[in-house]
Amino acid sequence: MSVIRPFKGIRPKKEYAAQVAALPYDVMNSDEAREMVKGKPYSFLHVDKAEVDLPEETYIYDEKVYLKARENLDKLSEDGICVQDSEPCLYIYRQIMNGRTQTGIVGCASIDDYINNVIKKHELTRADKEADRINHVDYCDANTGPIFLTYRGNESIDKTVLKYTKTEPEYDFTTEDGVRNTVWVIKDKNDIEHIVKEFEKIESLYIADGHHRAASAVKVGEMRRKAHPGYDGTEEFNFFLAVYFKSEDLAIMDYNRLIADYNGMTKEEIMEKISELFLVEKTDSVYRPEKKHTFGMYIDKEWYKLEAKEGTFDERDPVARLDVSILQTNVITPIFGIEDPRTDKRIDFVGGIRGLGELERRCGIDMKIAFSMYPTTLDDLMSIADASKIMPPKSTWFEPKLLSGLFIHKLS
Repeated sequence: MSVIRPFKGIRPKKEYAAQVAALPYDVMNSDEAREMVKGKPYSFLHVDKAEVDLPEETYIYDEKVYLKARENLDKLSEDGICVQDSEPCLYIYRQIMNGRTQTGIVGCASIDDYINNVIKKHELTRADKEADRINHVDYCDANTGPIFLTYRGNESIDKTVLKYTKTEPEYDFTTEDGVRNTVWVIKDKNDIEHIVKEFEKIESLYIADGHHRAASAVKVGEMRRKAHPGYDGTEEFNFFLAVYFKSEDLAIMDYNRLIADYNGMTKEEIMEKISELFLVEKTDSVYRPEKKHTFGMYIDKEWYKLEAKEGTFDERDPVARLDVSILQTNVITPIFGIEDPRTDKRIDFVGGIRGLGELERRCGIDMKIAFSMYPTTLDDLMSIADASKIMPPKSTWFEPKLLSGLFIHKLS
């Protein structure tokens, strides 16, 4: 049984939606964010990365940043840029990128569903990143960025969504990166009740993207429960902002690897070691893997196709058979000596949205070897989450990213 709950969203007036909406805080650094907000006084980055409005030397985890975030969030309402709906609503959020459409329902998920593993996870989180978002949510008294959830599709929910997507939208704009963003508001109580009841039939939800935001939102909810021992479970702090997408709509992009050095070996020695576990074939140009268990390798300005040999991984293990696991276990750790890809500075990761040309570019600047990956599938993600296992870091890259600022969920 899964929970989706309507809420009184704080959101931009129609004429300001495109000016407020911004990419999520974790896809750019502070310097990039400062450039992105120039000439954009209403950009939600002023809330999600409030250091852009403070001196450049400000520590990004300083309390001043969270206080500024709260100030900027309040100002959006005080200046009439954002207003709160008078009644609890659900919302439909559609994104179209490169001809592919994903349509989700915006509502609030239950922190108890997260705690009880109805909402399934597949990634570990980092304490420092959690602490940052805990402070951000707590100081702002709001969930400002939605969690990207997915579920196995439900025809009855689809029919209700379709009824609305045939009507005039509340928002409809295209961002600079070419993604069309469209929003409809579900105010009808019967439709809301129907969707809520249909989600009760869904056994599991899965975090596609936003593990740190989800963990932080839940911990703030738990903090509020301790501060209000008489809570009855209906308070807003028992829920967090999410967008629910059916899995059939989603696509995962490749998440590629870069290695900083040869680990004291020659190219020939590296190739010899790799040939023990992979079939190696030189290619004439950039190699993008076309199926599971194949990889591209760029070294010394040349591309190679690698195919894992039979018996070099456990096909029965949902984690071990992932391509990211095969590469880590058979190449990155034993050959390059990188034991923990979450912390080792000799490895970097590049989302597929940047293209394989970015791998060549980086190898000409600060890296030496690149590996192009075949994308992890939604079935992989779900089977691993169902087994309560954890994916290696940087296994999935979802596009398009959910914009922040279109929906704000207040906790009190």
